[in-house]
Amino acid sequence: MRKLFLVILSGISSFVFAQPSAPNVKEDFTAIKILPATPVKNQAMTGTCWCFSTTSLVESQCMKNTKEEVDLSEMFTVRNIYIEKARNYILRQGKAQFGEGGLGHDLIRAISLYGAVPDSVYSGLKPGQKMYNHSAMVGQLEQYLNDVLKKRPLPDNWLDGYTKILDDNLGVVPTDFKYRGKTYTPPSFAKDVLKFSADDYVSITSFTHHPYYKPFVLETPDNFANGSFYNLPLEMMIDVVKDAVNKGFTVMWDADVSNNGFRQNKGLALYVGNISKDDPFTTDTKEESWDAAKRQKLYENLTTEDDHLMHIIGTEKSKDGKLFFIVKNSWGKVGPYDGYINVSESYFAINTVSLVVPKAALSKEVLAKLDIK
Repeated sequence: MRKLFLVILSGISSFVFAQPSAPNVKEDFTAIKILPATPVKNQAMTGTCWCFSTTSLVESQCMKNTKEEVDLSEMFTVRNIYIEKARNYILRQGKAQFGEGGLGHDLIRAISLYGAVPDSVYSGLKPGQKMYNHSAMVGQLEQYLNDVLKKRPLPDNWLDGYTKILDDNLGVVPTDFKYRGKTYTPPSFAKDVLKFSADDYVSITSFTHHPYYKPFVLETPDNFANGSFYNLPLEMMIDVVKDAVNKGFTVMWDADVSNNGFRQNKGLALYVGNISKDDPFTTDTKEESWDAAKRQKLYENLTTEDDHLMHIIGTEKSKDGKLFFIVKNSWGKVGPYDGYINVSESYFAINTVSLVVPKAALSKEVLAKLDIK
């Protein structure tokens, strides 16, 4: 997700905590389904879209299950995952991915293992800081680990210095806290307030180099945890998302957005190939054809990479009847739709890398094919 920094920087003006929780009215679209979502946030100068997007998914799921809106701390999870990355990096003797990137399953696993806290309890911002900026911290963390690896045997307390860097940059994590008059620990908050269970979410992808309907470890650098994803045929994967939204479930979306078809400043993502940035770019713009073979080729020649994760919260149709997904981004209130972007089915089909879908959204047929109980 490193190549997204230039895109993110171009859209950042300030860190916004409260923004509209639904897209602006769109003259060019007719809504099919728009589901509840928490306000758009700004990941700012971090590569933690994986956490912002999947946290937003969990927040929407909480609203669906409990009718309660909760603003969760992304940085509590980011901190916990950094500790996991450190242990992984040390045990692999520095021959492992280390950085800000991750995938949706990292958030699901983190809440399951470590719990969750409200953003009001742990914002991850130092006093006076209004915008996230992890550039220096990431360098400090990696350098610390590389210095540790120069010693043999490693000191038993090597993690202490690493944790101090996290404390200095993100703040010390509270062991317990009050929320709406009650005292919680992070695990009890996840259980009692969010009603969270990792078993309620399924990670899905679609590629032809592994058998369909079986799980496999997705080959992408940010999958440092070696998480498995269920492999579906392309058309079925697309139908899973349409069906989920129609049933009232939102979906975490991991995709390549570095091509010129993804234009946050226009609020539109189209599969247009190599058209000039000066060419017309509207819902009427002709899109290229797609299929599983073309999608696979782009993945294997490294054109398609998992450089950004977002949150699908609805569907709509353009005036000419094309289906679009309504997608909540984490770059702040940018573009004509206050941080949302309209993604065509064609763009989604060719550029999707992975999904996190609530298990309750999957049909009996899909659950049976994947052998999920």
